[in-house]
Amino acid sequence: MAKIHAGEGPKYPQVVVLVGATGDLARRKLWPGLFHLATAGFIHSCRIIGVSLEDLDAQAFGTLVRGALDEFSRREVTAAHWEAFAANLEYVPLAHGASGLKAAVDKAEQALGADSRRLHYLSVPPSAALSAVRLLGEAGLVERSRVIMEKPFGTDLASAVSLNARLHEVFKEEQIFRIDHFLGKEPAQNILAFRFANGLFEPIWNRNFIDHVQIDVPETLGLGQRSGFYEAVGAFRDMVVTHLFQILAFMAMEPPTALEPGPIGEEKNKVFRSMLPLVPADVVRGQYTGYRAEAGVDSESDTETFIALKCSIDNWRWAGVPFYLRTGKRLAEGQRIISIAFREPPKSMFPAGSGVSEQGPDHLTFDLADAAKMSLSFYGKRPGPGMRLDKQSLQFAMHETGFAGDVLEAYERLILDAMKADRTLFTTAEGIERLWELSAALLQEPLPVHPYAPGSWGPNAIHQLVAPRAWRLPFERAWRDPNKTGS
Repeated sequence: MAKIHAGEGPKYPQVVVLVGATGDLARRKLWPGLFHLATAGFIHSCRIIGVSLEDLDAQAFGTLVRGALDEFSRREVTAAHWEAFAANLEYVPLAHGASGLKAAVDKAEQALGADSRRLHYLSVPPSAALSAVRLLGEAGLVERSRVIMEKPFGTDLASAVSLNARLHEVFKEEQIFRIDHFLGKEPAQNILAFRFANGLFEPIWNRNFIDHVQIDVPETLGLGQRSGFYEAVGAFRDMVVTHLFQILAFMAMEPPTALEPGPIGEEKNKVFRSMLPLVPADVVRGQYTGYRAEAGVDSESDTETFIALKCSIDNWRWAGVPFYLRTGKRLAEGQRIISIAFREPPKSMFPAGSGVSEQGPDHLTFDLADAAKMSLSFYGKRPGPGMRLDKQSLQFAMHETGFAGDVLEAYERLILDAMKADRTLFTTAEGIERLWELSAALLQEPLPVHPYAPGSWGPNAIHQLVAPRAWRLPFERAWRDPNKTGS
């Protein structure tokens, strides 16, 4: 269990309404996350009301939740903890309507007290989100509440504007928490600490010292049961707007006036306002061989399962520095990295054959996977006579510290932040609409998809996109294994 520190949990008791309580996301992430938050003491008092289409009684619902914990929880589920958690569960079939949901929330609030707060988590497909919002409005559950919404937030500018307008008919913007689980990961938040707490790096975090930046999120997974959703969305809408651009904003933002939600959100939006519109010529769309044969996919589908692009931030700090983004399905490795390439010295005094520049520029690399790792590469002299250089690296890994057990999973952290009304790691209506505006040309006139083999790194055209530079992945050098001596 993570260690509990003062001020980490919400001040008030919480009534959680989980719409989509029997779905895949709820089973894999939300139930294990809520269980950990409740049993570890982050939430001192809460009641959780599950809502879904299935007609379940209390016993069947409890069995479903316990099964989800047994299968997906990364922490031990003791009998005592389960008994305490199960006592605070209730289920309302969607067929019971607004009145049934209202009655369940009233009952929970009577048990918790008048100062309780409501958190609504809409773990539903985009097509069902507005129906769930209307249900909450009809049930009179808007006051004292916050609502967490899953991506995607629209599919283009017009749909995003329409969605936000209809949301604002029920909830105020400050009540809406658009979730991006990438920003909930400990390594993503560590970017802020790394940049703004260290005098060594902030002075060189600009176009004078950085040559280019790569944000690379290849996935080995295919579509699973998501072919219908993916066919309508594609890699760009699924990953770039809602994940990779958000990470880019953390990496590129100016120092906020305070480490608080308002100032951080404003600096992120400044990055989005400074980005130049995407140019189709700077984008590579790909589709893995065999995608069109999958169930639920059009036999002539032009949906991309891979996207790589170059984007630019036209401001004083980043003018002229290209940002390369890549993500896709069925690729060679599953990774989540930010790689920052520093400019090479303007002149080398080292003799020919010394090895300098043979292995590319120095890199600062953040691994955004749950392992939480960072690496700084540099050239150093090889022991022995002469001047022969090799690439060396300084590496940090969270599991080498005594704090690995304190790490909250992304959904746990974001649920906790929403309960506390901390919007630091959530996206805003303004930011989302601006990103769809920047993407208009790509969405209106998409280039044809390039085929690529499953297990590869994508279409060959990605090398022309990044030339004369090279993609950081696949790594030529492995992360250090702390279990091996002398590494």
